[in-house]
Amino acid sequence: MYVRNTNRRGLRVWQPVRDGVRHGDNGASCGQCFQIACDAQTDNNGGWCNPPRVHFDMAEPAWLQIGVYQGGIIPVLYQRVMCSKQGGVRFTITGFNYYELVLISNVGGSGSVASAWVQGTSTNRVPMSRNWGANWQSLAGIAGQALTFGVTTTGGQTIVFQNVVPVNWVFGMSFMSNLQFTY
Repeated sequence: MYVRNTNRRGLRVWQPVRDGVRHGDNGASCGQCFQIACDAQTDNNGGWCNPPRVHFDMAEPAWLQIGVYQGGIIPVLYQRVMCSKQGGVRFTITGFNYYELVLISNVGGSGSVASAWVQGTSTNRVPMSRNWGANWQSLAGIAGQALTFGVTTTGGQTIVFQNVVPVNWVFGMSFMSNLQFTY
């Protein structure tokens, strides 16, 4: 993934992208980390999301490290890298009554979640399904219970976050664990 960036006189410039989203994979790459650089050797071949081209959403400050704001559609080369995160994995719970939508974020290691389950203090484990990106849903009816989550990353590591959410939670709250993925 070495490319020339014409803004840097042919020097190879790398820009780390944290929490990158590649369009075309239903958000499954949400949270993954990449190194990305402009590909000065390729034209845009017709525009956005032109299969099999990968489309990255990047924050403007990150983009400005490798391109110019007026550049528009810029072909890039990329490679996945391990994510290094500060703090533990975070769980943000939204939804209502019997529908829970949980954003699982700040995931280190591979950076993305392959599967998840939830268990309340008075329910069995319930598998969760990907809603989109890093949002996982269940119809478990777990309100009013302390919650334990099991999360497996795309790197194959599984962690059980025992009682990471206390019994007095309400929809809209976020909780950070003291555990983090390493691969």
